[in-house]
Amino acid sequence: MTFAHAIGSTRYTFADLRDLLAKATPLRSGDVLAGVAAESAEQRVAAQYALADLPLEHLLSEQVVPYEADEVTRLIVDTHDAEAFAPIRSFTVGELRNWLLSGQATAERIAALAPGITPEMAAAVSKLMRVQDLIIAARKIRVVTRFRTTVGLPGRLSARLQPNHPTDDPAGIAAAILDGLLLGSGDAVIGINPAGDNASVTARLLRMIDGLRQRFQIPVQSCVLAHITTQIDALKAGAPVDLLFQSIAGTEAANRGFGVSLALLEEAHQAGRELHRGAVCADGQIGDNIMYFETGQGSALSANAHHNVDQQTLEARAYAVARHFRPMLVNTVVGFIGPEYLYDGKQIARAGLEDHFCGKLLGLPMGCDVCYTNHAEADQDDMDSLLTLLGVAGVNYIMGVPGADDVMLNYQSTSFHDALYLRRVLGLKAAPEFEAWLAGESFRQLAADADHPERLLSA
Repeated sequence: MTFAHAIGSTRYTFADLRDLLAKATPLRSGDVLAGVAAESAEQRVAAQYALADLPLEHLLSEQVVPYEADEVTRLIVDTHDAEAFAPIRSFTVGELRNWLLSGQATAERIAALAPGITPEMAAAVSKLMRVQDLIIAARKIRVVTRFRTTVGLPGRLSARLQPNHPTDDPAGIAAAILDGLLLGSGDAVIGINPAGDNASVTARLLRMIDGLRQRFQIPVQSCVLAHITTQIDALKAGAPVDLLFQSIAGTEAANRGFGVSLALLEEAHQAGRELHRGAVCADGQIGDNIMYFETGQGSALSANAHHNVDQQTLEARAYAVARHFRPMLVNTVVGFIGPEYLYDGKQIARAGLEDHFCGKLLGLPMGCDVCYTNHAEADQDDMDSLLTLLGVAGVNYIMGVPGADDVMLNYQSTSFHDALYLRRVLGLKAAPEFEAWLAGESFRQLAADADHPERLLSA
C-alpha cells in the first residue's frame, strides 16, 4: 500500500509502511547511512502528515519485516492483545499522540493499553512528537520492577553501579564498587562488563559481589554482562546468579548476530527463575523480575540486518523481545555505537528520549546509559542536558561509572556524582530498600573500610 501527502504543489508518495516510517523520522546519521532517510525537511514533514492520518489498525495488517522471515515479527503479531487495544482501535497515529498528551491519558489507562500497543505503533507516534511531548507523556508512565530492590517508583531514581576493569582485576573492581556504594549507586544493579567472556571469570566476579552483599547486608542485585550462554554455564556450575543479561535487537537476523534467539532467552529465563534468589521488597512483594536487557539504535544496521527499516523503529521492536520476558531492567545504550548512527549531541538526545518514551509506552522499566563515544560530535555538557531531560521524564535508572569514563569499554557515560546531582535537583531518592540501608549500621561498617578496598575481597 502506498501513502501520499501534498505540500503546496508537490505531492510526496511513500512506497509502503516501512518507507513512510523511515521518511517521517527526525534526521539521524544512521538512516542516512542506510539510504532510508528523508531527502529533505519538506519530504519529512509530508511523511509525518501522512503518518498522522494513518489508522493504528493498519499497523497490525502491514509488517515492516515479513512475518514468515522473522521471529521478532511473529512474536509481535502472535502476542498482540486485541482486548487491550480495543479502546484505541479507532484512533489514527495522530489521534493517539493527542490522547497521550491529554488529561484523559492517566498512568493507569496507559498501562492498561501497553499489551495492545505494538512497537511500530510506539515508534510511529514518537515520530510525531517534539522533545517536550516525549517528556510529558513518558513522565506519566511508571513501570515498577523488583528483585532485592524496587526500581521505578514515583519520586525515585536508581543507578547501575558499573565497575568495569580492563583486566577484570578483582582489586580494581572492588575499589570501584566501594566508591559507587559510598556515593549511593548500585540500587538498580551492580553490573560488570567483563573483559573476558568465560564462565570461570563470570563465576568469580559473581561470588565476589555476592560475598560483599551478604557481609554488609546490602539490598542489591548483581550481574556479570557476559554472553547469555556463558552466564548459563556459570549458573549450572553453581555461581550465585541474580540477573541474567543479554544485548538484544529488533530483528531475528540482528539477534542472531548477537548469538541469541527467543528460544535461548527463554531457556535462560526459566533457569534463572528456578533459583528463586529474589527477596521480599519494601512493599511485601517478592522480587521475581530476573532479566536485564540492553539495546541501542543502530545495532541492526551495524549487523546489516535492518531490512531497510529505520533504526528507531527497529529499536522499538527490540522492546517487544524484552517485554516478553518481564525484565527487571532495560536500558538503551544510546550513544555507544558511534556517530555513524547518531552523529552529535542533538541526535543522541532525541534518540534517548524516544527510546525512553517508547519503552515505557510498551510497558518496560526503562533506564538509559547516557553516553557517547570520543569520535562523536558530543561532549559531557550534552550528556548533562540529556541526563536532566531524562530525569524530568521519569527515567527508572542511569549508569554510575567511575569518573563517567569507562576504561574497559572506552566510552563516556555518567558518574556516581551525576546520579547524586539528578536526585538533588529533582528531589528524588534511591530505591526504598537501598535508601534504608544507606542510613543503617551496615553502611557505616562499609564506610569504615573505605581506605582498604582490598578487605572487600575477603568477603
